Amino acid sequence: QVQLVASGGGVVQAGGSLRLSCAASGRTFSTYSTYTMAWFRQPPGREREFVAAITYFSGTYYADSVKGRFTISRDTARNTLYLQMNGLKPEDTAAYYCAASPAGPPHSTTSYDYWGQGTQVTVSS
Repeated sequence: QVQLVASGGGVVQAGGSLRLSCAASGRTFSTYSTYTMAWFRQPPGREREFVAAITYFSGTYYADSVKGRFTISRDTARNTLYLQMNGLKPEDTAAYYCAASPAGPPHSTTSYDYWGQGTQVTVSS
């Protein structure tokens, strides 16, 4: 099992920045470095959607809506995933979830076996 704990959410004005973190632990965390890690978000009343992913080769994928504003990164030594969010917009308001996948398409929720508890991001206009 892998446990994921997300943090760093909060309330910010439009145009502001936040940095989310996701700490991984568990008896299989030694294989964490081979997992694809990702951030998804779920706006109020909507389905969970893909935000960004990073493979163990450090290849990155982004949703079109966040490209150029968000940056995903990982620190394998610290078993931590990050999401730097700049230029935040009200439409970025959502609960943000980190996830870990041993294989599968990085954009699909079904590829991910492990999920964090979510951290709320609220962007005011």
